[in-house]
Amino acid sequence: MAQQTATNAPVRRRPAGAGNVFLSFAPWIVFGVVASPSTWAYAALAALIAALALSGQDLLRGRIRVLDMTAIVFFAVLCVLGLALTRGQILWVETYAQVISNGLVAVVALGSLLADPFTAQYARESTPREVWDSPVFLHINRVLTAVWGLAFALMTVSTWLAVRFPSQDDWFNWVVPIALLVCAVKFTQRYPEWYKARAVRT
Repeated sequence: MAQQTATNAPVRRRPAGAGNVFLSFAPWIVFGVVASPSTWAYAALAALIAALALSGQDLLRGRIRVLDMTAIVFFAVLCVLGLALTRGQILWVETYAQVISNGLVAVVALGSLLADPFTAQYARESTPREVWDSPVFLHINRVLTAVWGLAFALMTVSTWLAVRFPSQDDWFNWVVPIALLVCAVKFTQRYPEWYKARAVRT
C-alpha cells in the first residue's frame, strides 16, 4: 500500500514562469553590486564569468536563452572596452555603467513581449509541453515578463538618479533596486499559482 501511495503521488512542479529565471539575473546582480566608477571593469569581468558559467551547459547543447545571451555579449563588450580604451575615453561608461545595464535588461524583457516572453523560456523547462500554448501559461509569462521589465526600468531610473544626486547614492543605488528585486522575486514565486487557482475557479 505504501509503495502504491508513493507511486501515485503527484509530482510537484515549479510554478509556471519561475524555472531558473532567478539564476539568469545573477550576472546582472553581480555587476550591480560590484560596479562603481573605479571597479566597473572588474565587475564586468566577474559578471561575464558568471554568465558563461551559468550558460555553459546550454551553450554546449547549442541552446541559449535571450537574457543569457544578452548578458554574455554585453559584459564581453564592456571587458573589451575596458582593455582597449583609456579611462578618459570611457568615462561615460564609468559614470553610467549601472544605468546602461539595468536599461538593457528592461529593453530585452519588455521587447520579448512582442515575440516570446523571456520567462516562458524558463517555464517550459518545468512545464509539460501540452500546456505551452495554453492561455493560462501565456498569460502568466506575459505578466511575469512585464513585471521584471518594469522592475528593471524603475531600477534604470533609480540608478540614473544616483548619478544626478550623489548625496542620495545609497538610496538610489542600493535601497530602491534591492526593494524592486525583492518585490519582483516574491511576485514571480506567488503569482503563477494564484492565477492558476483563479482560472480554475472561473
